[in-house]
Amino acid sequence: MKMNKLTVIQYLEERAADFYTLSDKIWENAEIRFREKQSVQDYAAFLKDEGFTITVGMAGLKTGFRAEWGCGKPMIGFLGEYDALPGMSQKAGVCVKEPLVSDGNGHGCGHNLLGVGSLMGAIGLKHYLETEGKSGTVVFFGCPAEEGGSGKTFMAREGCFDKLDVAFCWHPHNCNMMPPGPVLANVSVRYTFTGKASHAAAAPEAGRSALDALELMNIGVQFLREHIPSSARIHYAITDAGGISPNIVQSHASVLYQIRAPFAPELSELYERVNNIAKGAAMMTDTQVEIKFLKGTSNTVLIPALDEIMYKNMCEIPNPVERAEDIAFAREIVKTQVSADRISENTFDLKPKQWNKTGNIPIPGSSDVGDVSWVCPVSQCGIGTWPVGTAAHSWQAVSCGKSDFAHKGMLYAGQIIAATAIDVCNNPEIIETACKQLKEKTGNHPYHCPIPPEITPELLESEIT
Repeated sequence: MKMNKLTVIQYLEERAADFYTLSDKIWENAEIRFREKQSVQDYAAFLKDEGFTITVGMAGLKTGFRAEWGCGKPMIGFLGEYDALPGMSQKAGVCVKEPLVSDGNGHGCGHNLLGVGSLMGAIGLKHYLETEGKSGTVVFFGCPAEEGGSGKTFMAREGCFDKLDVAFCWHPHNCNMMPPGPVLANVSVRYTFTGKASHAAAAPEAGRSALDALELMNIGVQFLREHIPSSARIHYAITDAGGISPNIVQSHASVLYQIRAPFAPELSELYERVNNIAKGAAMMTDTQVEIKFLKGTSNTVLIPALDEIMYKNMCEIPNPVERAEDIAFAREIVKTQVSADRISENTFDLKPKQWNKTGNIPIPGSSDVGDVSWVCPVSQCGIGTWPVGTAAHSWQAVSCGKSDFAHKGMLYAGQIIAATAIDVCNNPEIIETACKQLKEKTGNHPYHCPIPPEITPELLESEIT
């Protein structure tokens, strides 16, 4: 590793306490999607002190922001998140479920760590460019509402990432790894059927059953499953079955669908097929159907030219060293999630992993990072901030969020991102190769935002909160 990267890695380590404090503040505030006001204020104050120009509010997102430093090319983006999860309140550093606030919020996905780790990457690159007197623009994006709000998707729709050459991010995990493949494109849709009530025994012919329509839709989708890509997924939940009286023909019924596919254009086609099934079900039952789009994200596009460099830096930068007390805590908290016969001997999985160099094994989840990756080349890694066996979106993950090991994992992530960004700045041909790979991976399909233009963040917030 060249000395300039080593200097930046050391610089970030020397300033680690500043970043740990900010991360802990975000953990303590624990604000959910679209409501991350205090978190934004804390980030803005920190970045202003670092010399960044701050713009709060973008793409209709009141809690989204852009922080910029420098000028000229390349323009490197860093993606931060800071939203918590509802109902996940939990005391830190304890091995029993113990909410701080009943039904309160908590950082069950580690976004207090994610955002600050990406911030460290941005500040590390700024320090390098400033010290070396090199040109380049560092842009940190405060991305709200990742959990169910598709914040980055709205930002991508409004062109927030269009001028970036590349972008970087990471995610807390229970091991250190590069993703084995892309996450799936995803849409969430509510189908509401309206019929006509009638006495189910005395005048059934006068009724038009919304519940019949809903059930026929579900049956149609079951048959559709045989004819979709093997990695696609369709899930549903009946949110309104029409009431509790079987002797009334149900005049209303509603179902919530999530539709996923490994490639965004495939998702668009699959979404239309599900819509047609809903319309057909309404036609068969002489009812009406309202199709209400709620949210959507695109699949991630993996870029080997960037991922190889990030993995190389992951291997070269020293791993965090766990303390005896970290190991003892990890062993106790893992017992609350994993049966004794499945507990790993290694409480922390530190060895960097590159599960699949081809990057073609889809991950059965979704993320709005995908929309950024259709606009510009993106690379991200997963870094261990939780013990092996700890699941995201759990009280155990919240409990680990302020731990020494979580802090060190965040520092490690920030150092990896900073080092990778420096490599890109010093080797402009990497950007050229990455852009070429992006076109190849997307099949030259232009980015098509999965969220219709009439859907705004305010409208989505009113639907899901």
